Amino acid sequence: MRPSAKRKLNLKTLTPMSVLLLSASLAAWSQTALPKAQGAPPAPAFSKELRDQLQAVRDAALTNDYAWHQLAHLTENIGPRPAGSPQAQAAAEYVASEMRKLGLEVHLEPAQVSHWIRGEEKAQLVEYPGQAPETTQRIVLTTISGSSATPAEGITAEVVVVHNFDELAALGRQKVAGKIVLFNVPYDERKALAGMAFEAYGEAVGYRGRGAKAAAELGAVACLIRSIGGADYRLPHTGYSVPAGIPAAALAAEDADLVEHLAAQGRVRMHLTLTPQSLPDATGYNVVADLKGSEHPEQIVVVSGHLDSWDLGRGAIDDGAGVVISMATAELIQRLHIRPRRTLRVIAWMDEENGGGGHEAYAKSHAAEFANHVAAIESDSGAGHPLGFYMKMPPAAIAALQPLRDILRPVGSTVFRSTERSPGSDIDPLVDAGVPGIGIIQDGRKYFDYHHTAADTLDKVDPQDLRENAAAMAVMAYALASMPEPLPR
Repeated sequence: MRPSAKRKLNLKTLTPMSVLLLSASLAAWSQTALPKAQGAPPAPAFSKELRDQLQAVRDAALTNDYAWHQLAHLTENIGPRPAGSPQAQAAAEYVASEMRKLGLEVHLEPAQVSHWIRGEEKAQLVEYPGQAPETTQRIVLTTISGSSATPAEGITAEVVVVHNFDELAALGRQKVAGKIVLFNVPYDERKALAGMAFEAYGEAVGYRGRGAKAAAELGAVACLIRSIGGADYRLPHTGYSVPAGIPAAALAAEDADLVEHLAAQGRVRMHLTLTPQSLPDATGYNVVADLKGSEHPEQIVVVSGHLDSWDLGRGAIDDGAGVVISMATAELIQRLHIRPRRTLRVIAWMDEENGGGGHEAYAKSHAAEFANHVAAIESDSGAGHPLGFYMKMPPAAIAALQPLRDILRPVGSTVFRSTERSPGSDIDPLVDAGVPGIGIIQDGRKYFDYHHTAADTLDKVDPQDLRENAAAMAVMAYALASMPEPLPR
């Protein structure tokens, strides 16, 4: 997951959706419970036939491992899927093929996407208080994607440690120029354990997104940040940073603390080598697969996740899980031989993590259809137990969906929470155009332990949680596509 907030900002000059969503999620997550619809009519009862169908969808999802098998193939047979890579192309072709097998009408829709290669990344402390003669200390880090490269032989410079942007500004150019700046800003693991992981992420992610730019403006030769996430097992977390013309990397939390402790005792110098490459934009593909509606095929309900991932791990929780539960929605409906009134559109987005080129391309090519998009669902918060849904829509629309709470009670997905922000970065253009937006609320207590790390692998996904997510997605999507009337906007 992205990490992505949004909001009418130029992705090329500020941050991409992958940084922006999670910055904005602080507002979304802090919303109080569902507001009462002022003067809204009571929620219309679903017909017995529709209720029976929705219960059948739920029960089938809870006993089906289609999503798990698809996730295993994406993560283990194909592997990491950075935008612009051969694996990303293979993944798009694979998902398209699987959707065709189900009888959906499938298109691979081109998008200009970023193409970034990590290169070499290493660092060591070459001078520090108490140093034993002829020794150094290795530092565990990983490049963040806006980074410039060092010379092949690396750079050596003194490290200055700060804890926020104000501290950096107070140092001024005289104390920063020619040095490596380290932002040692901890991710609040206590918030995460209390169920507020996205708030904790939102408090720290700005230093990854804008830290290098702030340091470069004061003459720093490189910028380092403390990795944003929990599970301190010397595991660095990558992510997007605004390109600033200097090398930029994330240190494992333990190493960030080491540097700070040593710097408090005296001069610390680091040798740093980062050799990333930002290549010209490539052509990637969104997978767009339609299960045509029986009565209103022109009306569209989107179910989606993003197919690209970072390169360190295998993109299981971010966001292979979101893709496969979207695929499972179509598979369940086809296997049960039921047909929604409206078209169900499965989208596997490309380039969410490092630019948002996929949803930008979709917005351009489908803008004329936005009036007929009934709703858009996105899952990009991992694969933890689904607690309910974030909803960006009028109170009357949320009220119309209340019957689903009884159907989803066996799954535990009964929280319907209003938000003022788009509940997903890739559906953001749709939500901006007034399309009701929905995101699954997932248990995120452990999500940022593995997010954007080498540990984002299949074993981090619990098969039962994945079944429950598929149930929540499919029930919501089929209801939206089969209700007598579209949701009010």
